Amino acid sequence: MHRSGAAMAWNVFKFCTALRGLGSVMILLVLGIVGVTYYALILCNYGPALLAATGVLEAFVALAVVLLFHFLLIMLLWSYFSVVFTDPGGVPPNWRSDVDEESGETAPLSTAEFSGLMNSQQSMALSDTGSPRIRYCRKCNQLKPPRCHHCSVCKFFLHRTLNLVIDLGVFGSCPNIASLGGRCVLKMDHHCVWVVNCVGALNYKFFLLFLFYTFLETSLVTLSLLPHFIAFFSDVEIPGTPGALATTFLTFVLNLAFTLSVLGFMIMHAYEKKTTPFWKYDLGRKRNFAQVFGNNKWYWFIPSYSEEDLRIIPALQGLDYPVRSDFDGQGL
Repeated sequence: MHRSGAAMAWNVFKFCTALRGLGSVMILLVLGIVGVTYYALILCNYGPALLAATGVLEAFVALAVVLLFHFLLIMLLWSYFSVVFTDPGGVPPNWRSDVDEESGETAPLSTAEFSGLMNSQQSMALSDTGSPRIRYCRKCNQLKPPRCHHCSVCKFFLHRTLNLVIDLGVFGSCPNIASLGGRCVLKMDHHCVWVVNCVGALNYKFFLLFLFYTFLETSLVTLSLLPHFIAFFSDVEIPGTPGALATTFLTFVLNLAFTLSVLGFMIMHAYEKKTTPFWKYDLGRKRNFAQVFGNNKWYWFIPSYSEEDLRIIPALQGLDYPVRSDFDGQGL
């Protein structure tokens, strides 16, 4: 059945509204899962096991699980809230491109469309480049940097979250907050309801670290609770209250599911660009890694960058990206 453009636009808006509403509770859901996991692993099992250990090996294993769990939990939450509270990056006011970086996401705008949508300064920028294929966002009415895409979902919550943080005096001023109808995000990867934010140029590393530490944490919990899970299906009497046993069972199943799903998601992120035969931004594994994580090894595994990396790697700012040396314009 054919649907009009107005009906489809309304459905998309309804979908975006639903995602915004879902995002409102995702932080509480994540903290709830963390709390249940902490209760099952530490308070119900390995905490008491450490206190009641009679042998050296038993005490060592329990202590190792407790310490490693807390370390990974700290890194997971640090990475998670870094993604949540870091603006993925917006297009600076009156931004213009020095060169034509890539073709538009849809058919190039006609000359008449440019003339009607662009202000005088943007029209001058276009005439300076001399390119009719420079990227332009019809929703934001502004030029778009390379690898920048429009998001219609995250704006409302990013605006509300950043304003709250600013009111608390945590991160300073709020960068480039425009209308509530969406905005263009630098190097937009996707909108993630789990972090109530877009994943873009300025928080992509933090998102990958969140996935990495989530995988390690859930793997540790799954392996640590595996003997307890197996005991559920044996004739051995299991100590503990029914509530503690049920929570342990649920925690094992949840963490196993998260381990497998996060592993699949990380593999997808690592190899998704390999499906493109020739991609202009593929600089090789080592340089691709540096474009996201920086050159300073001390910062690779924490959600932060060194000042030197921020200064010498333009890609970390989200506006300029190096291309392959053998790129000759094909694929545009």
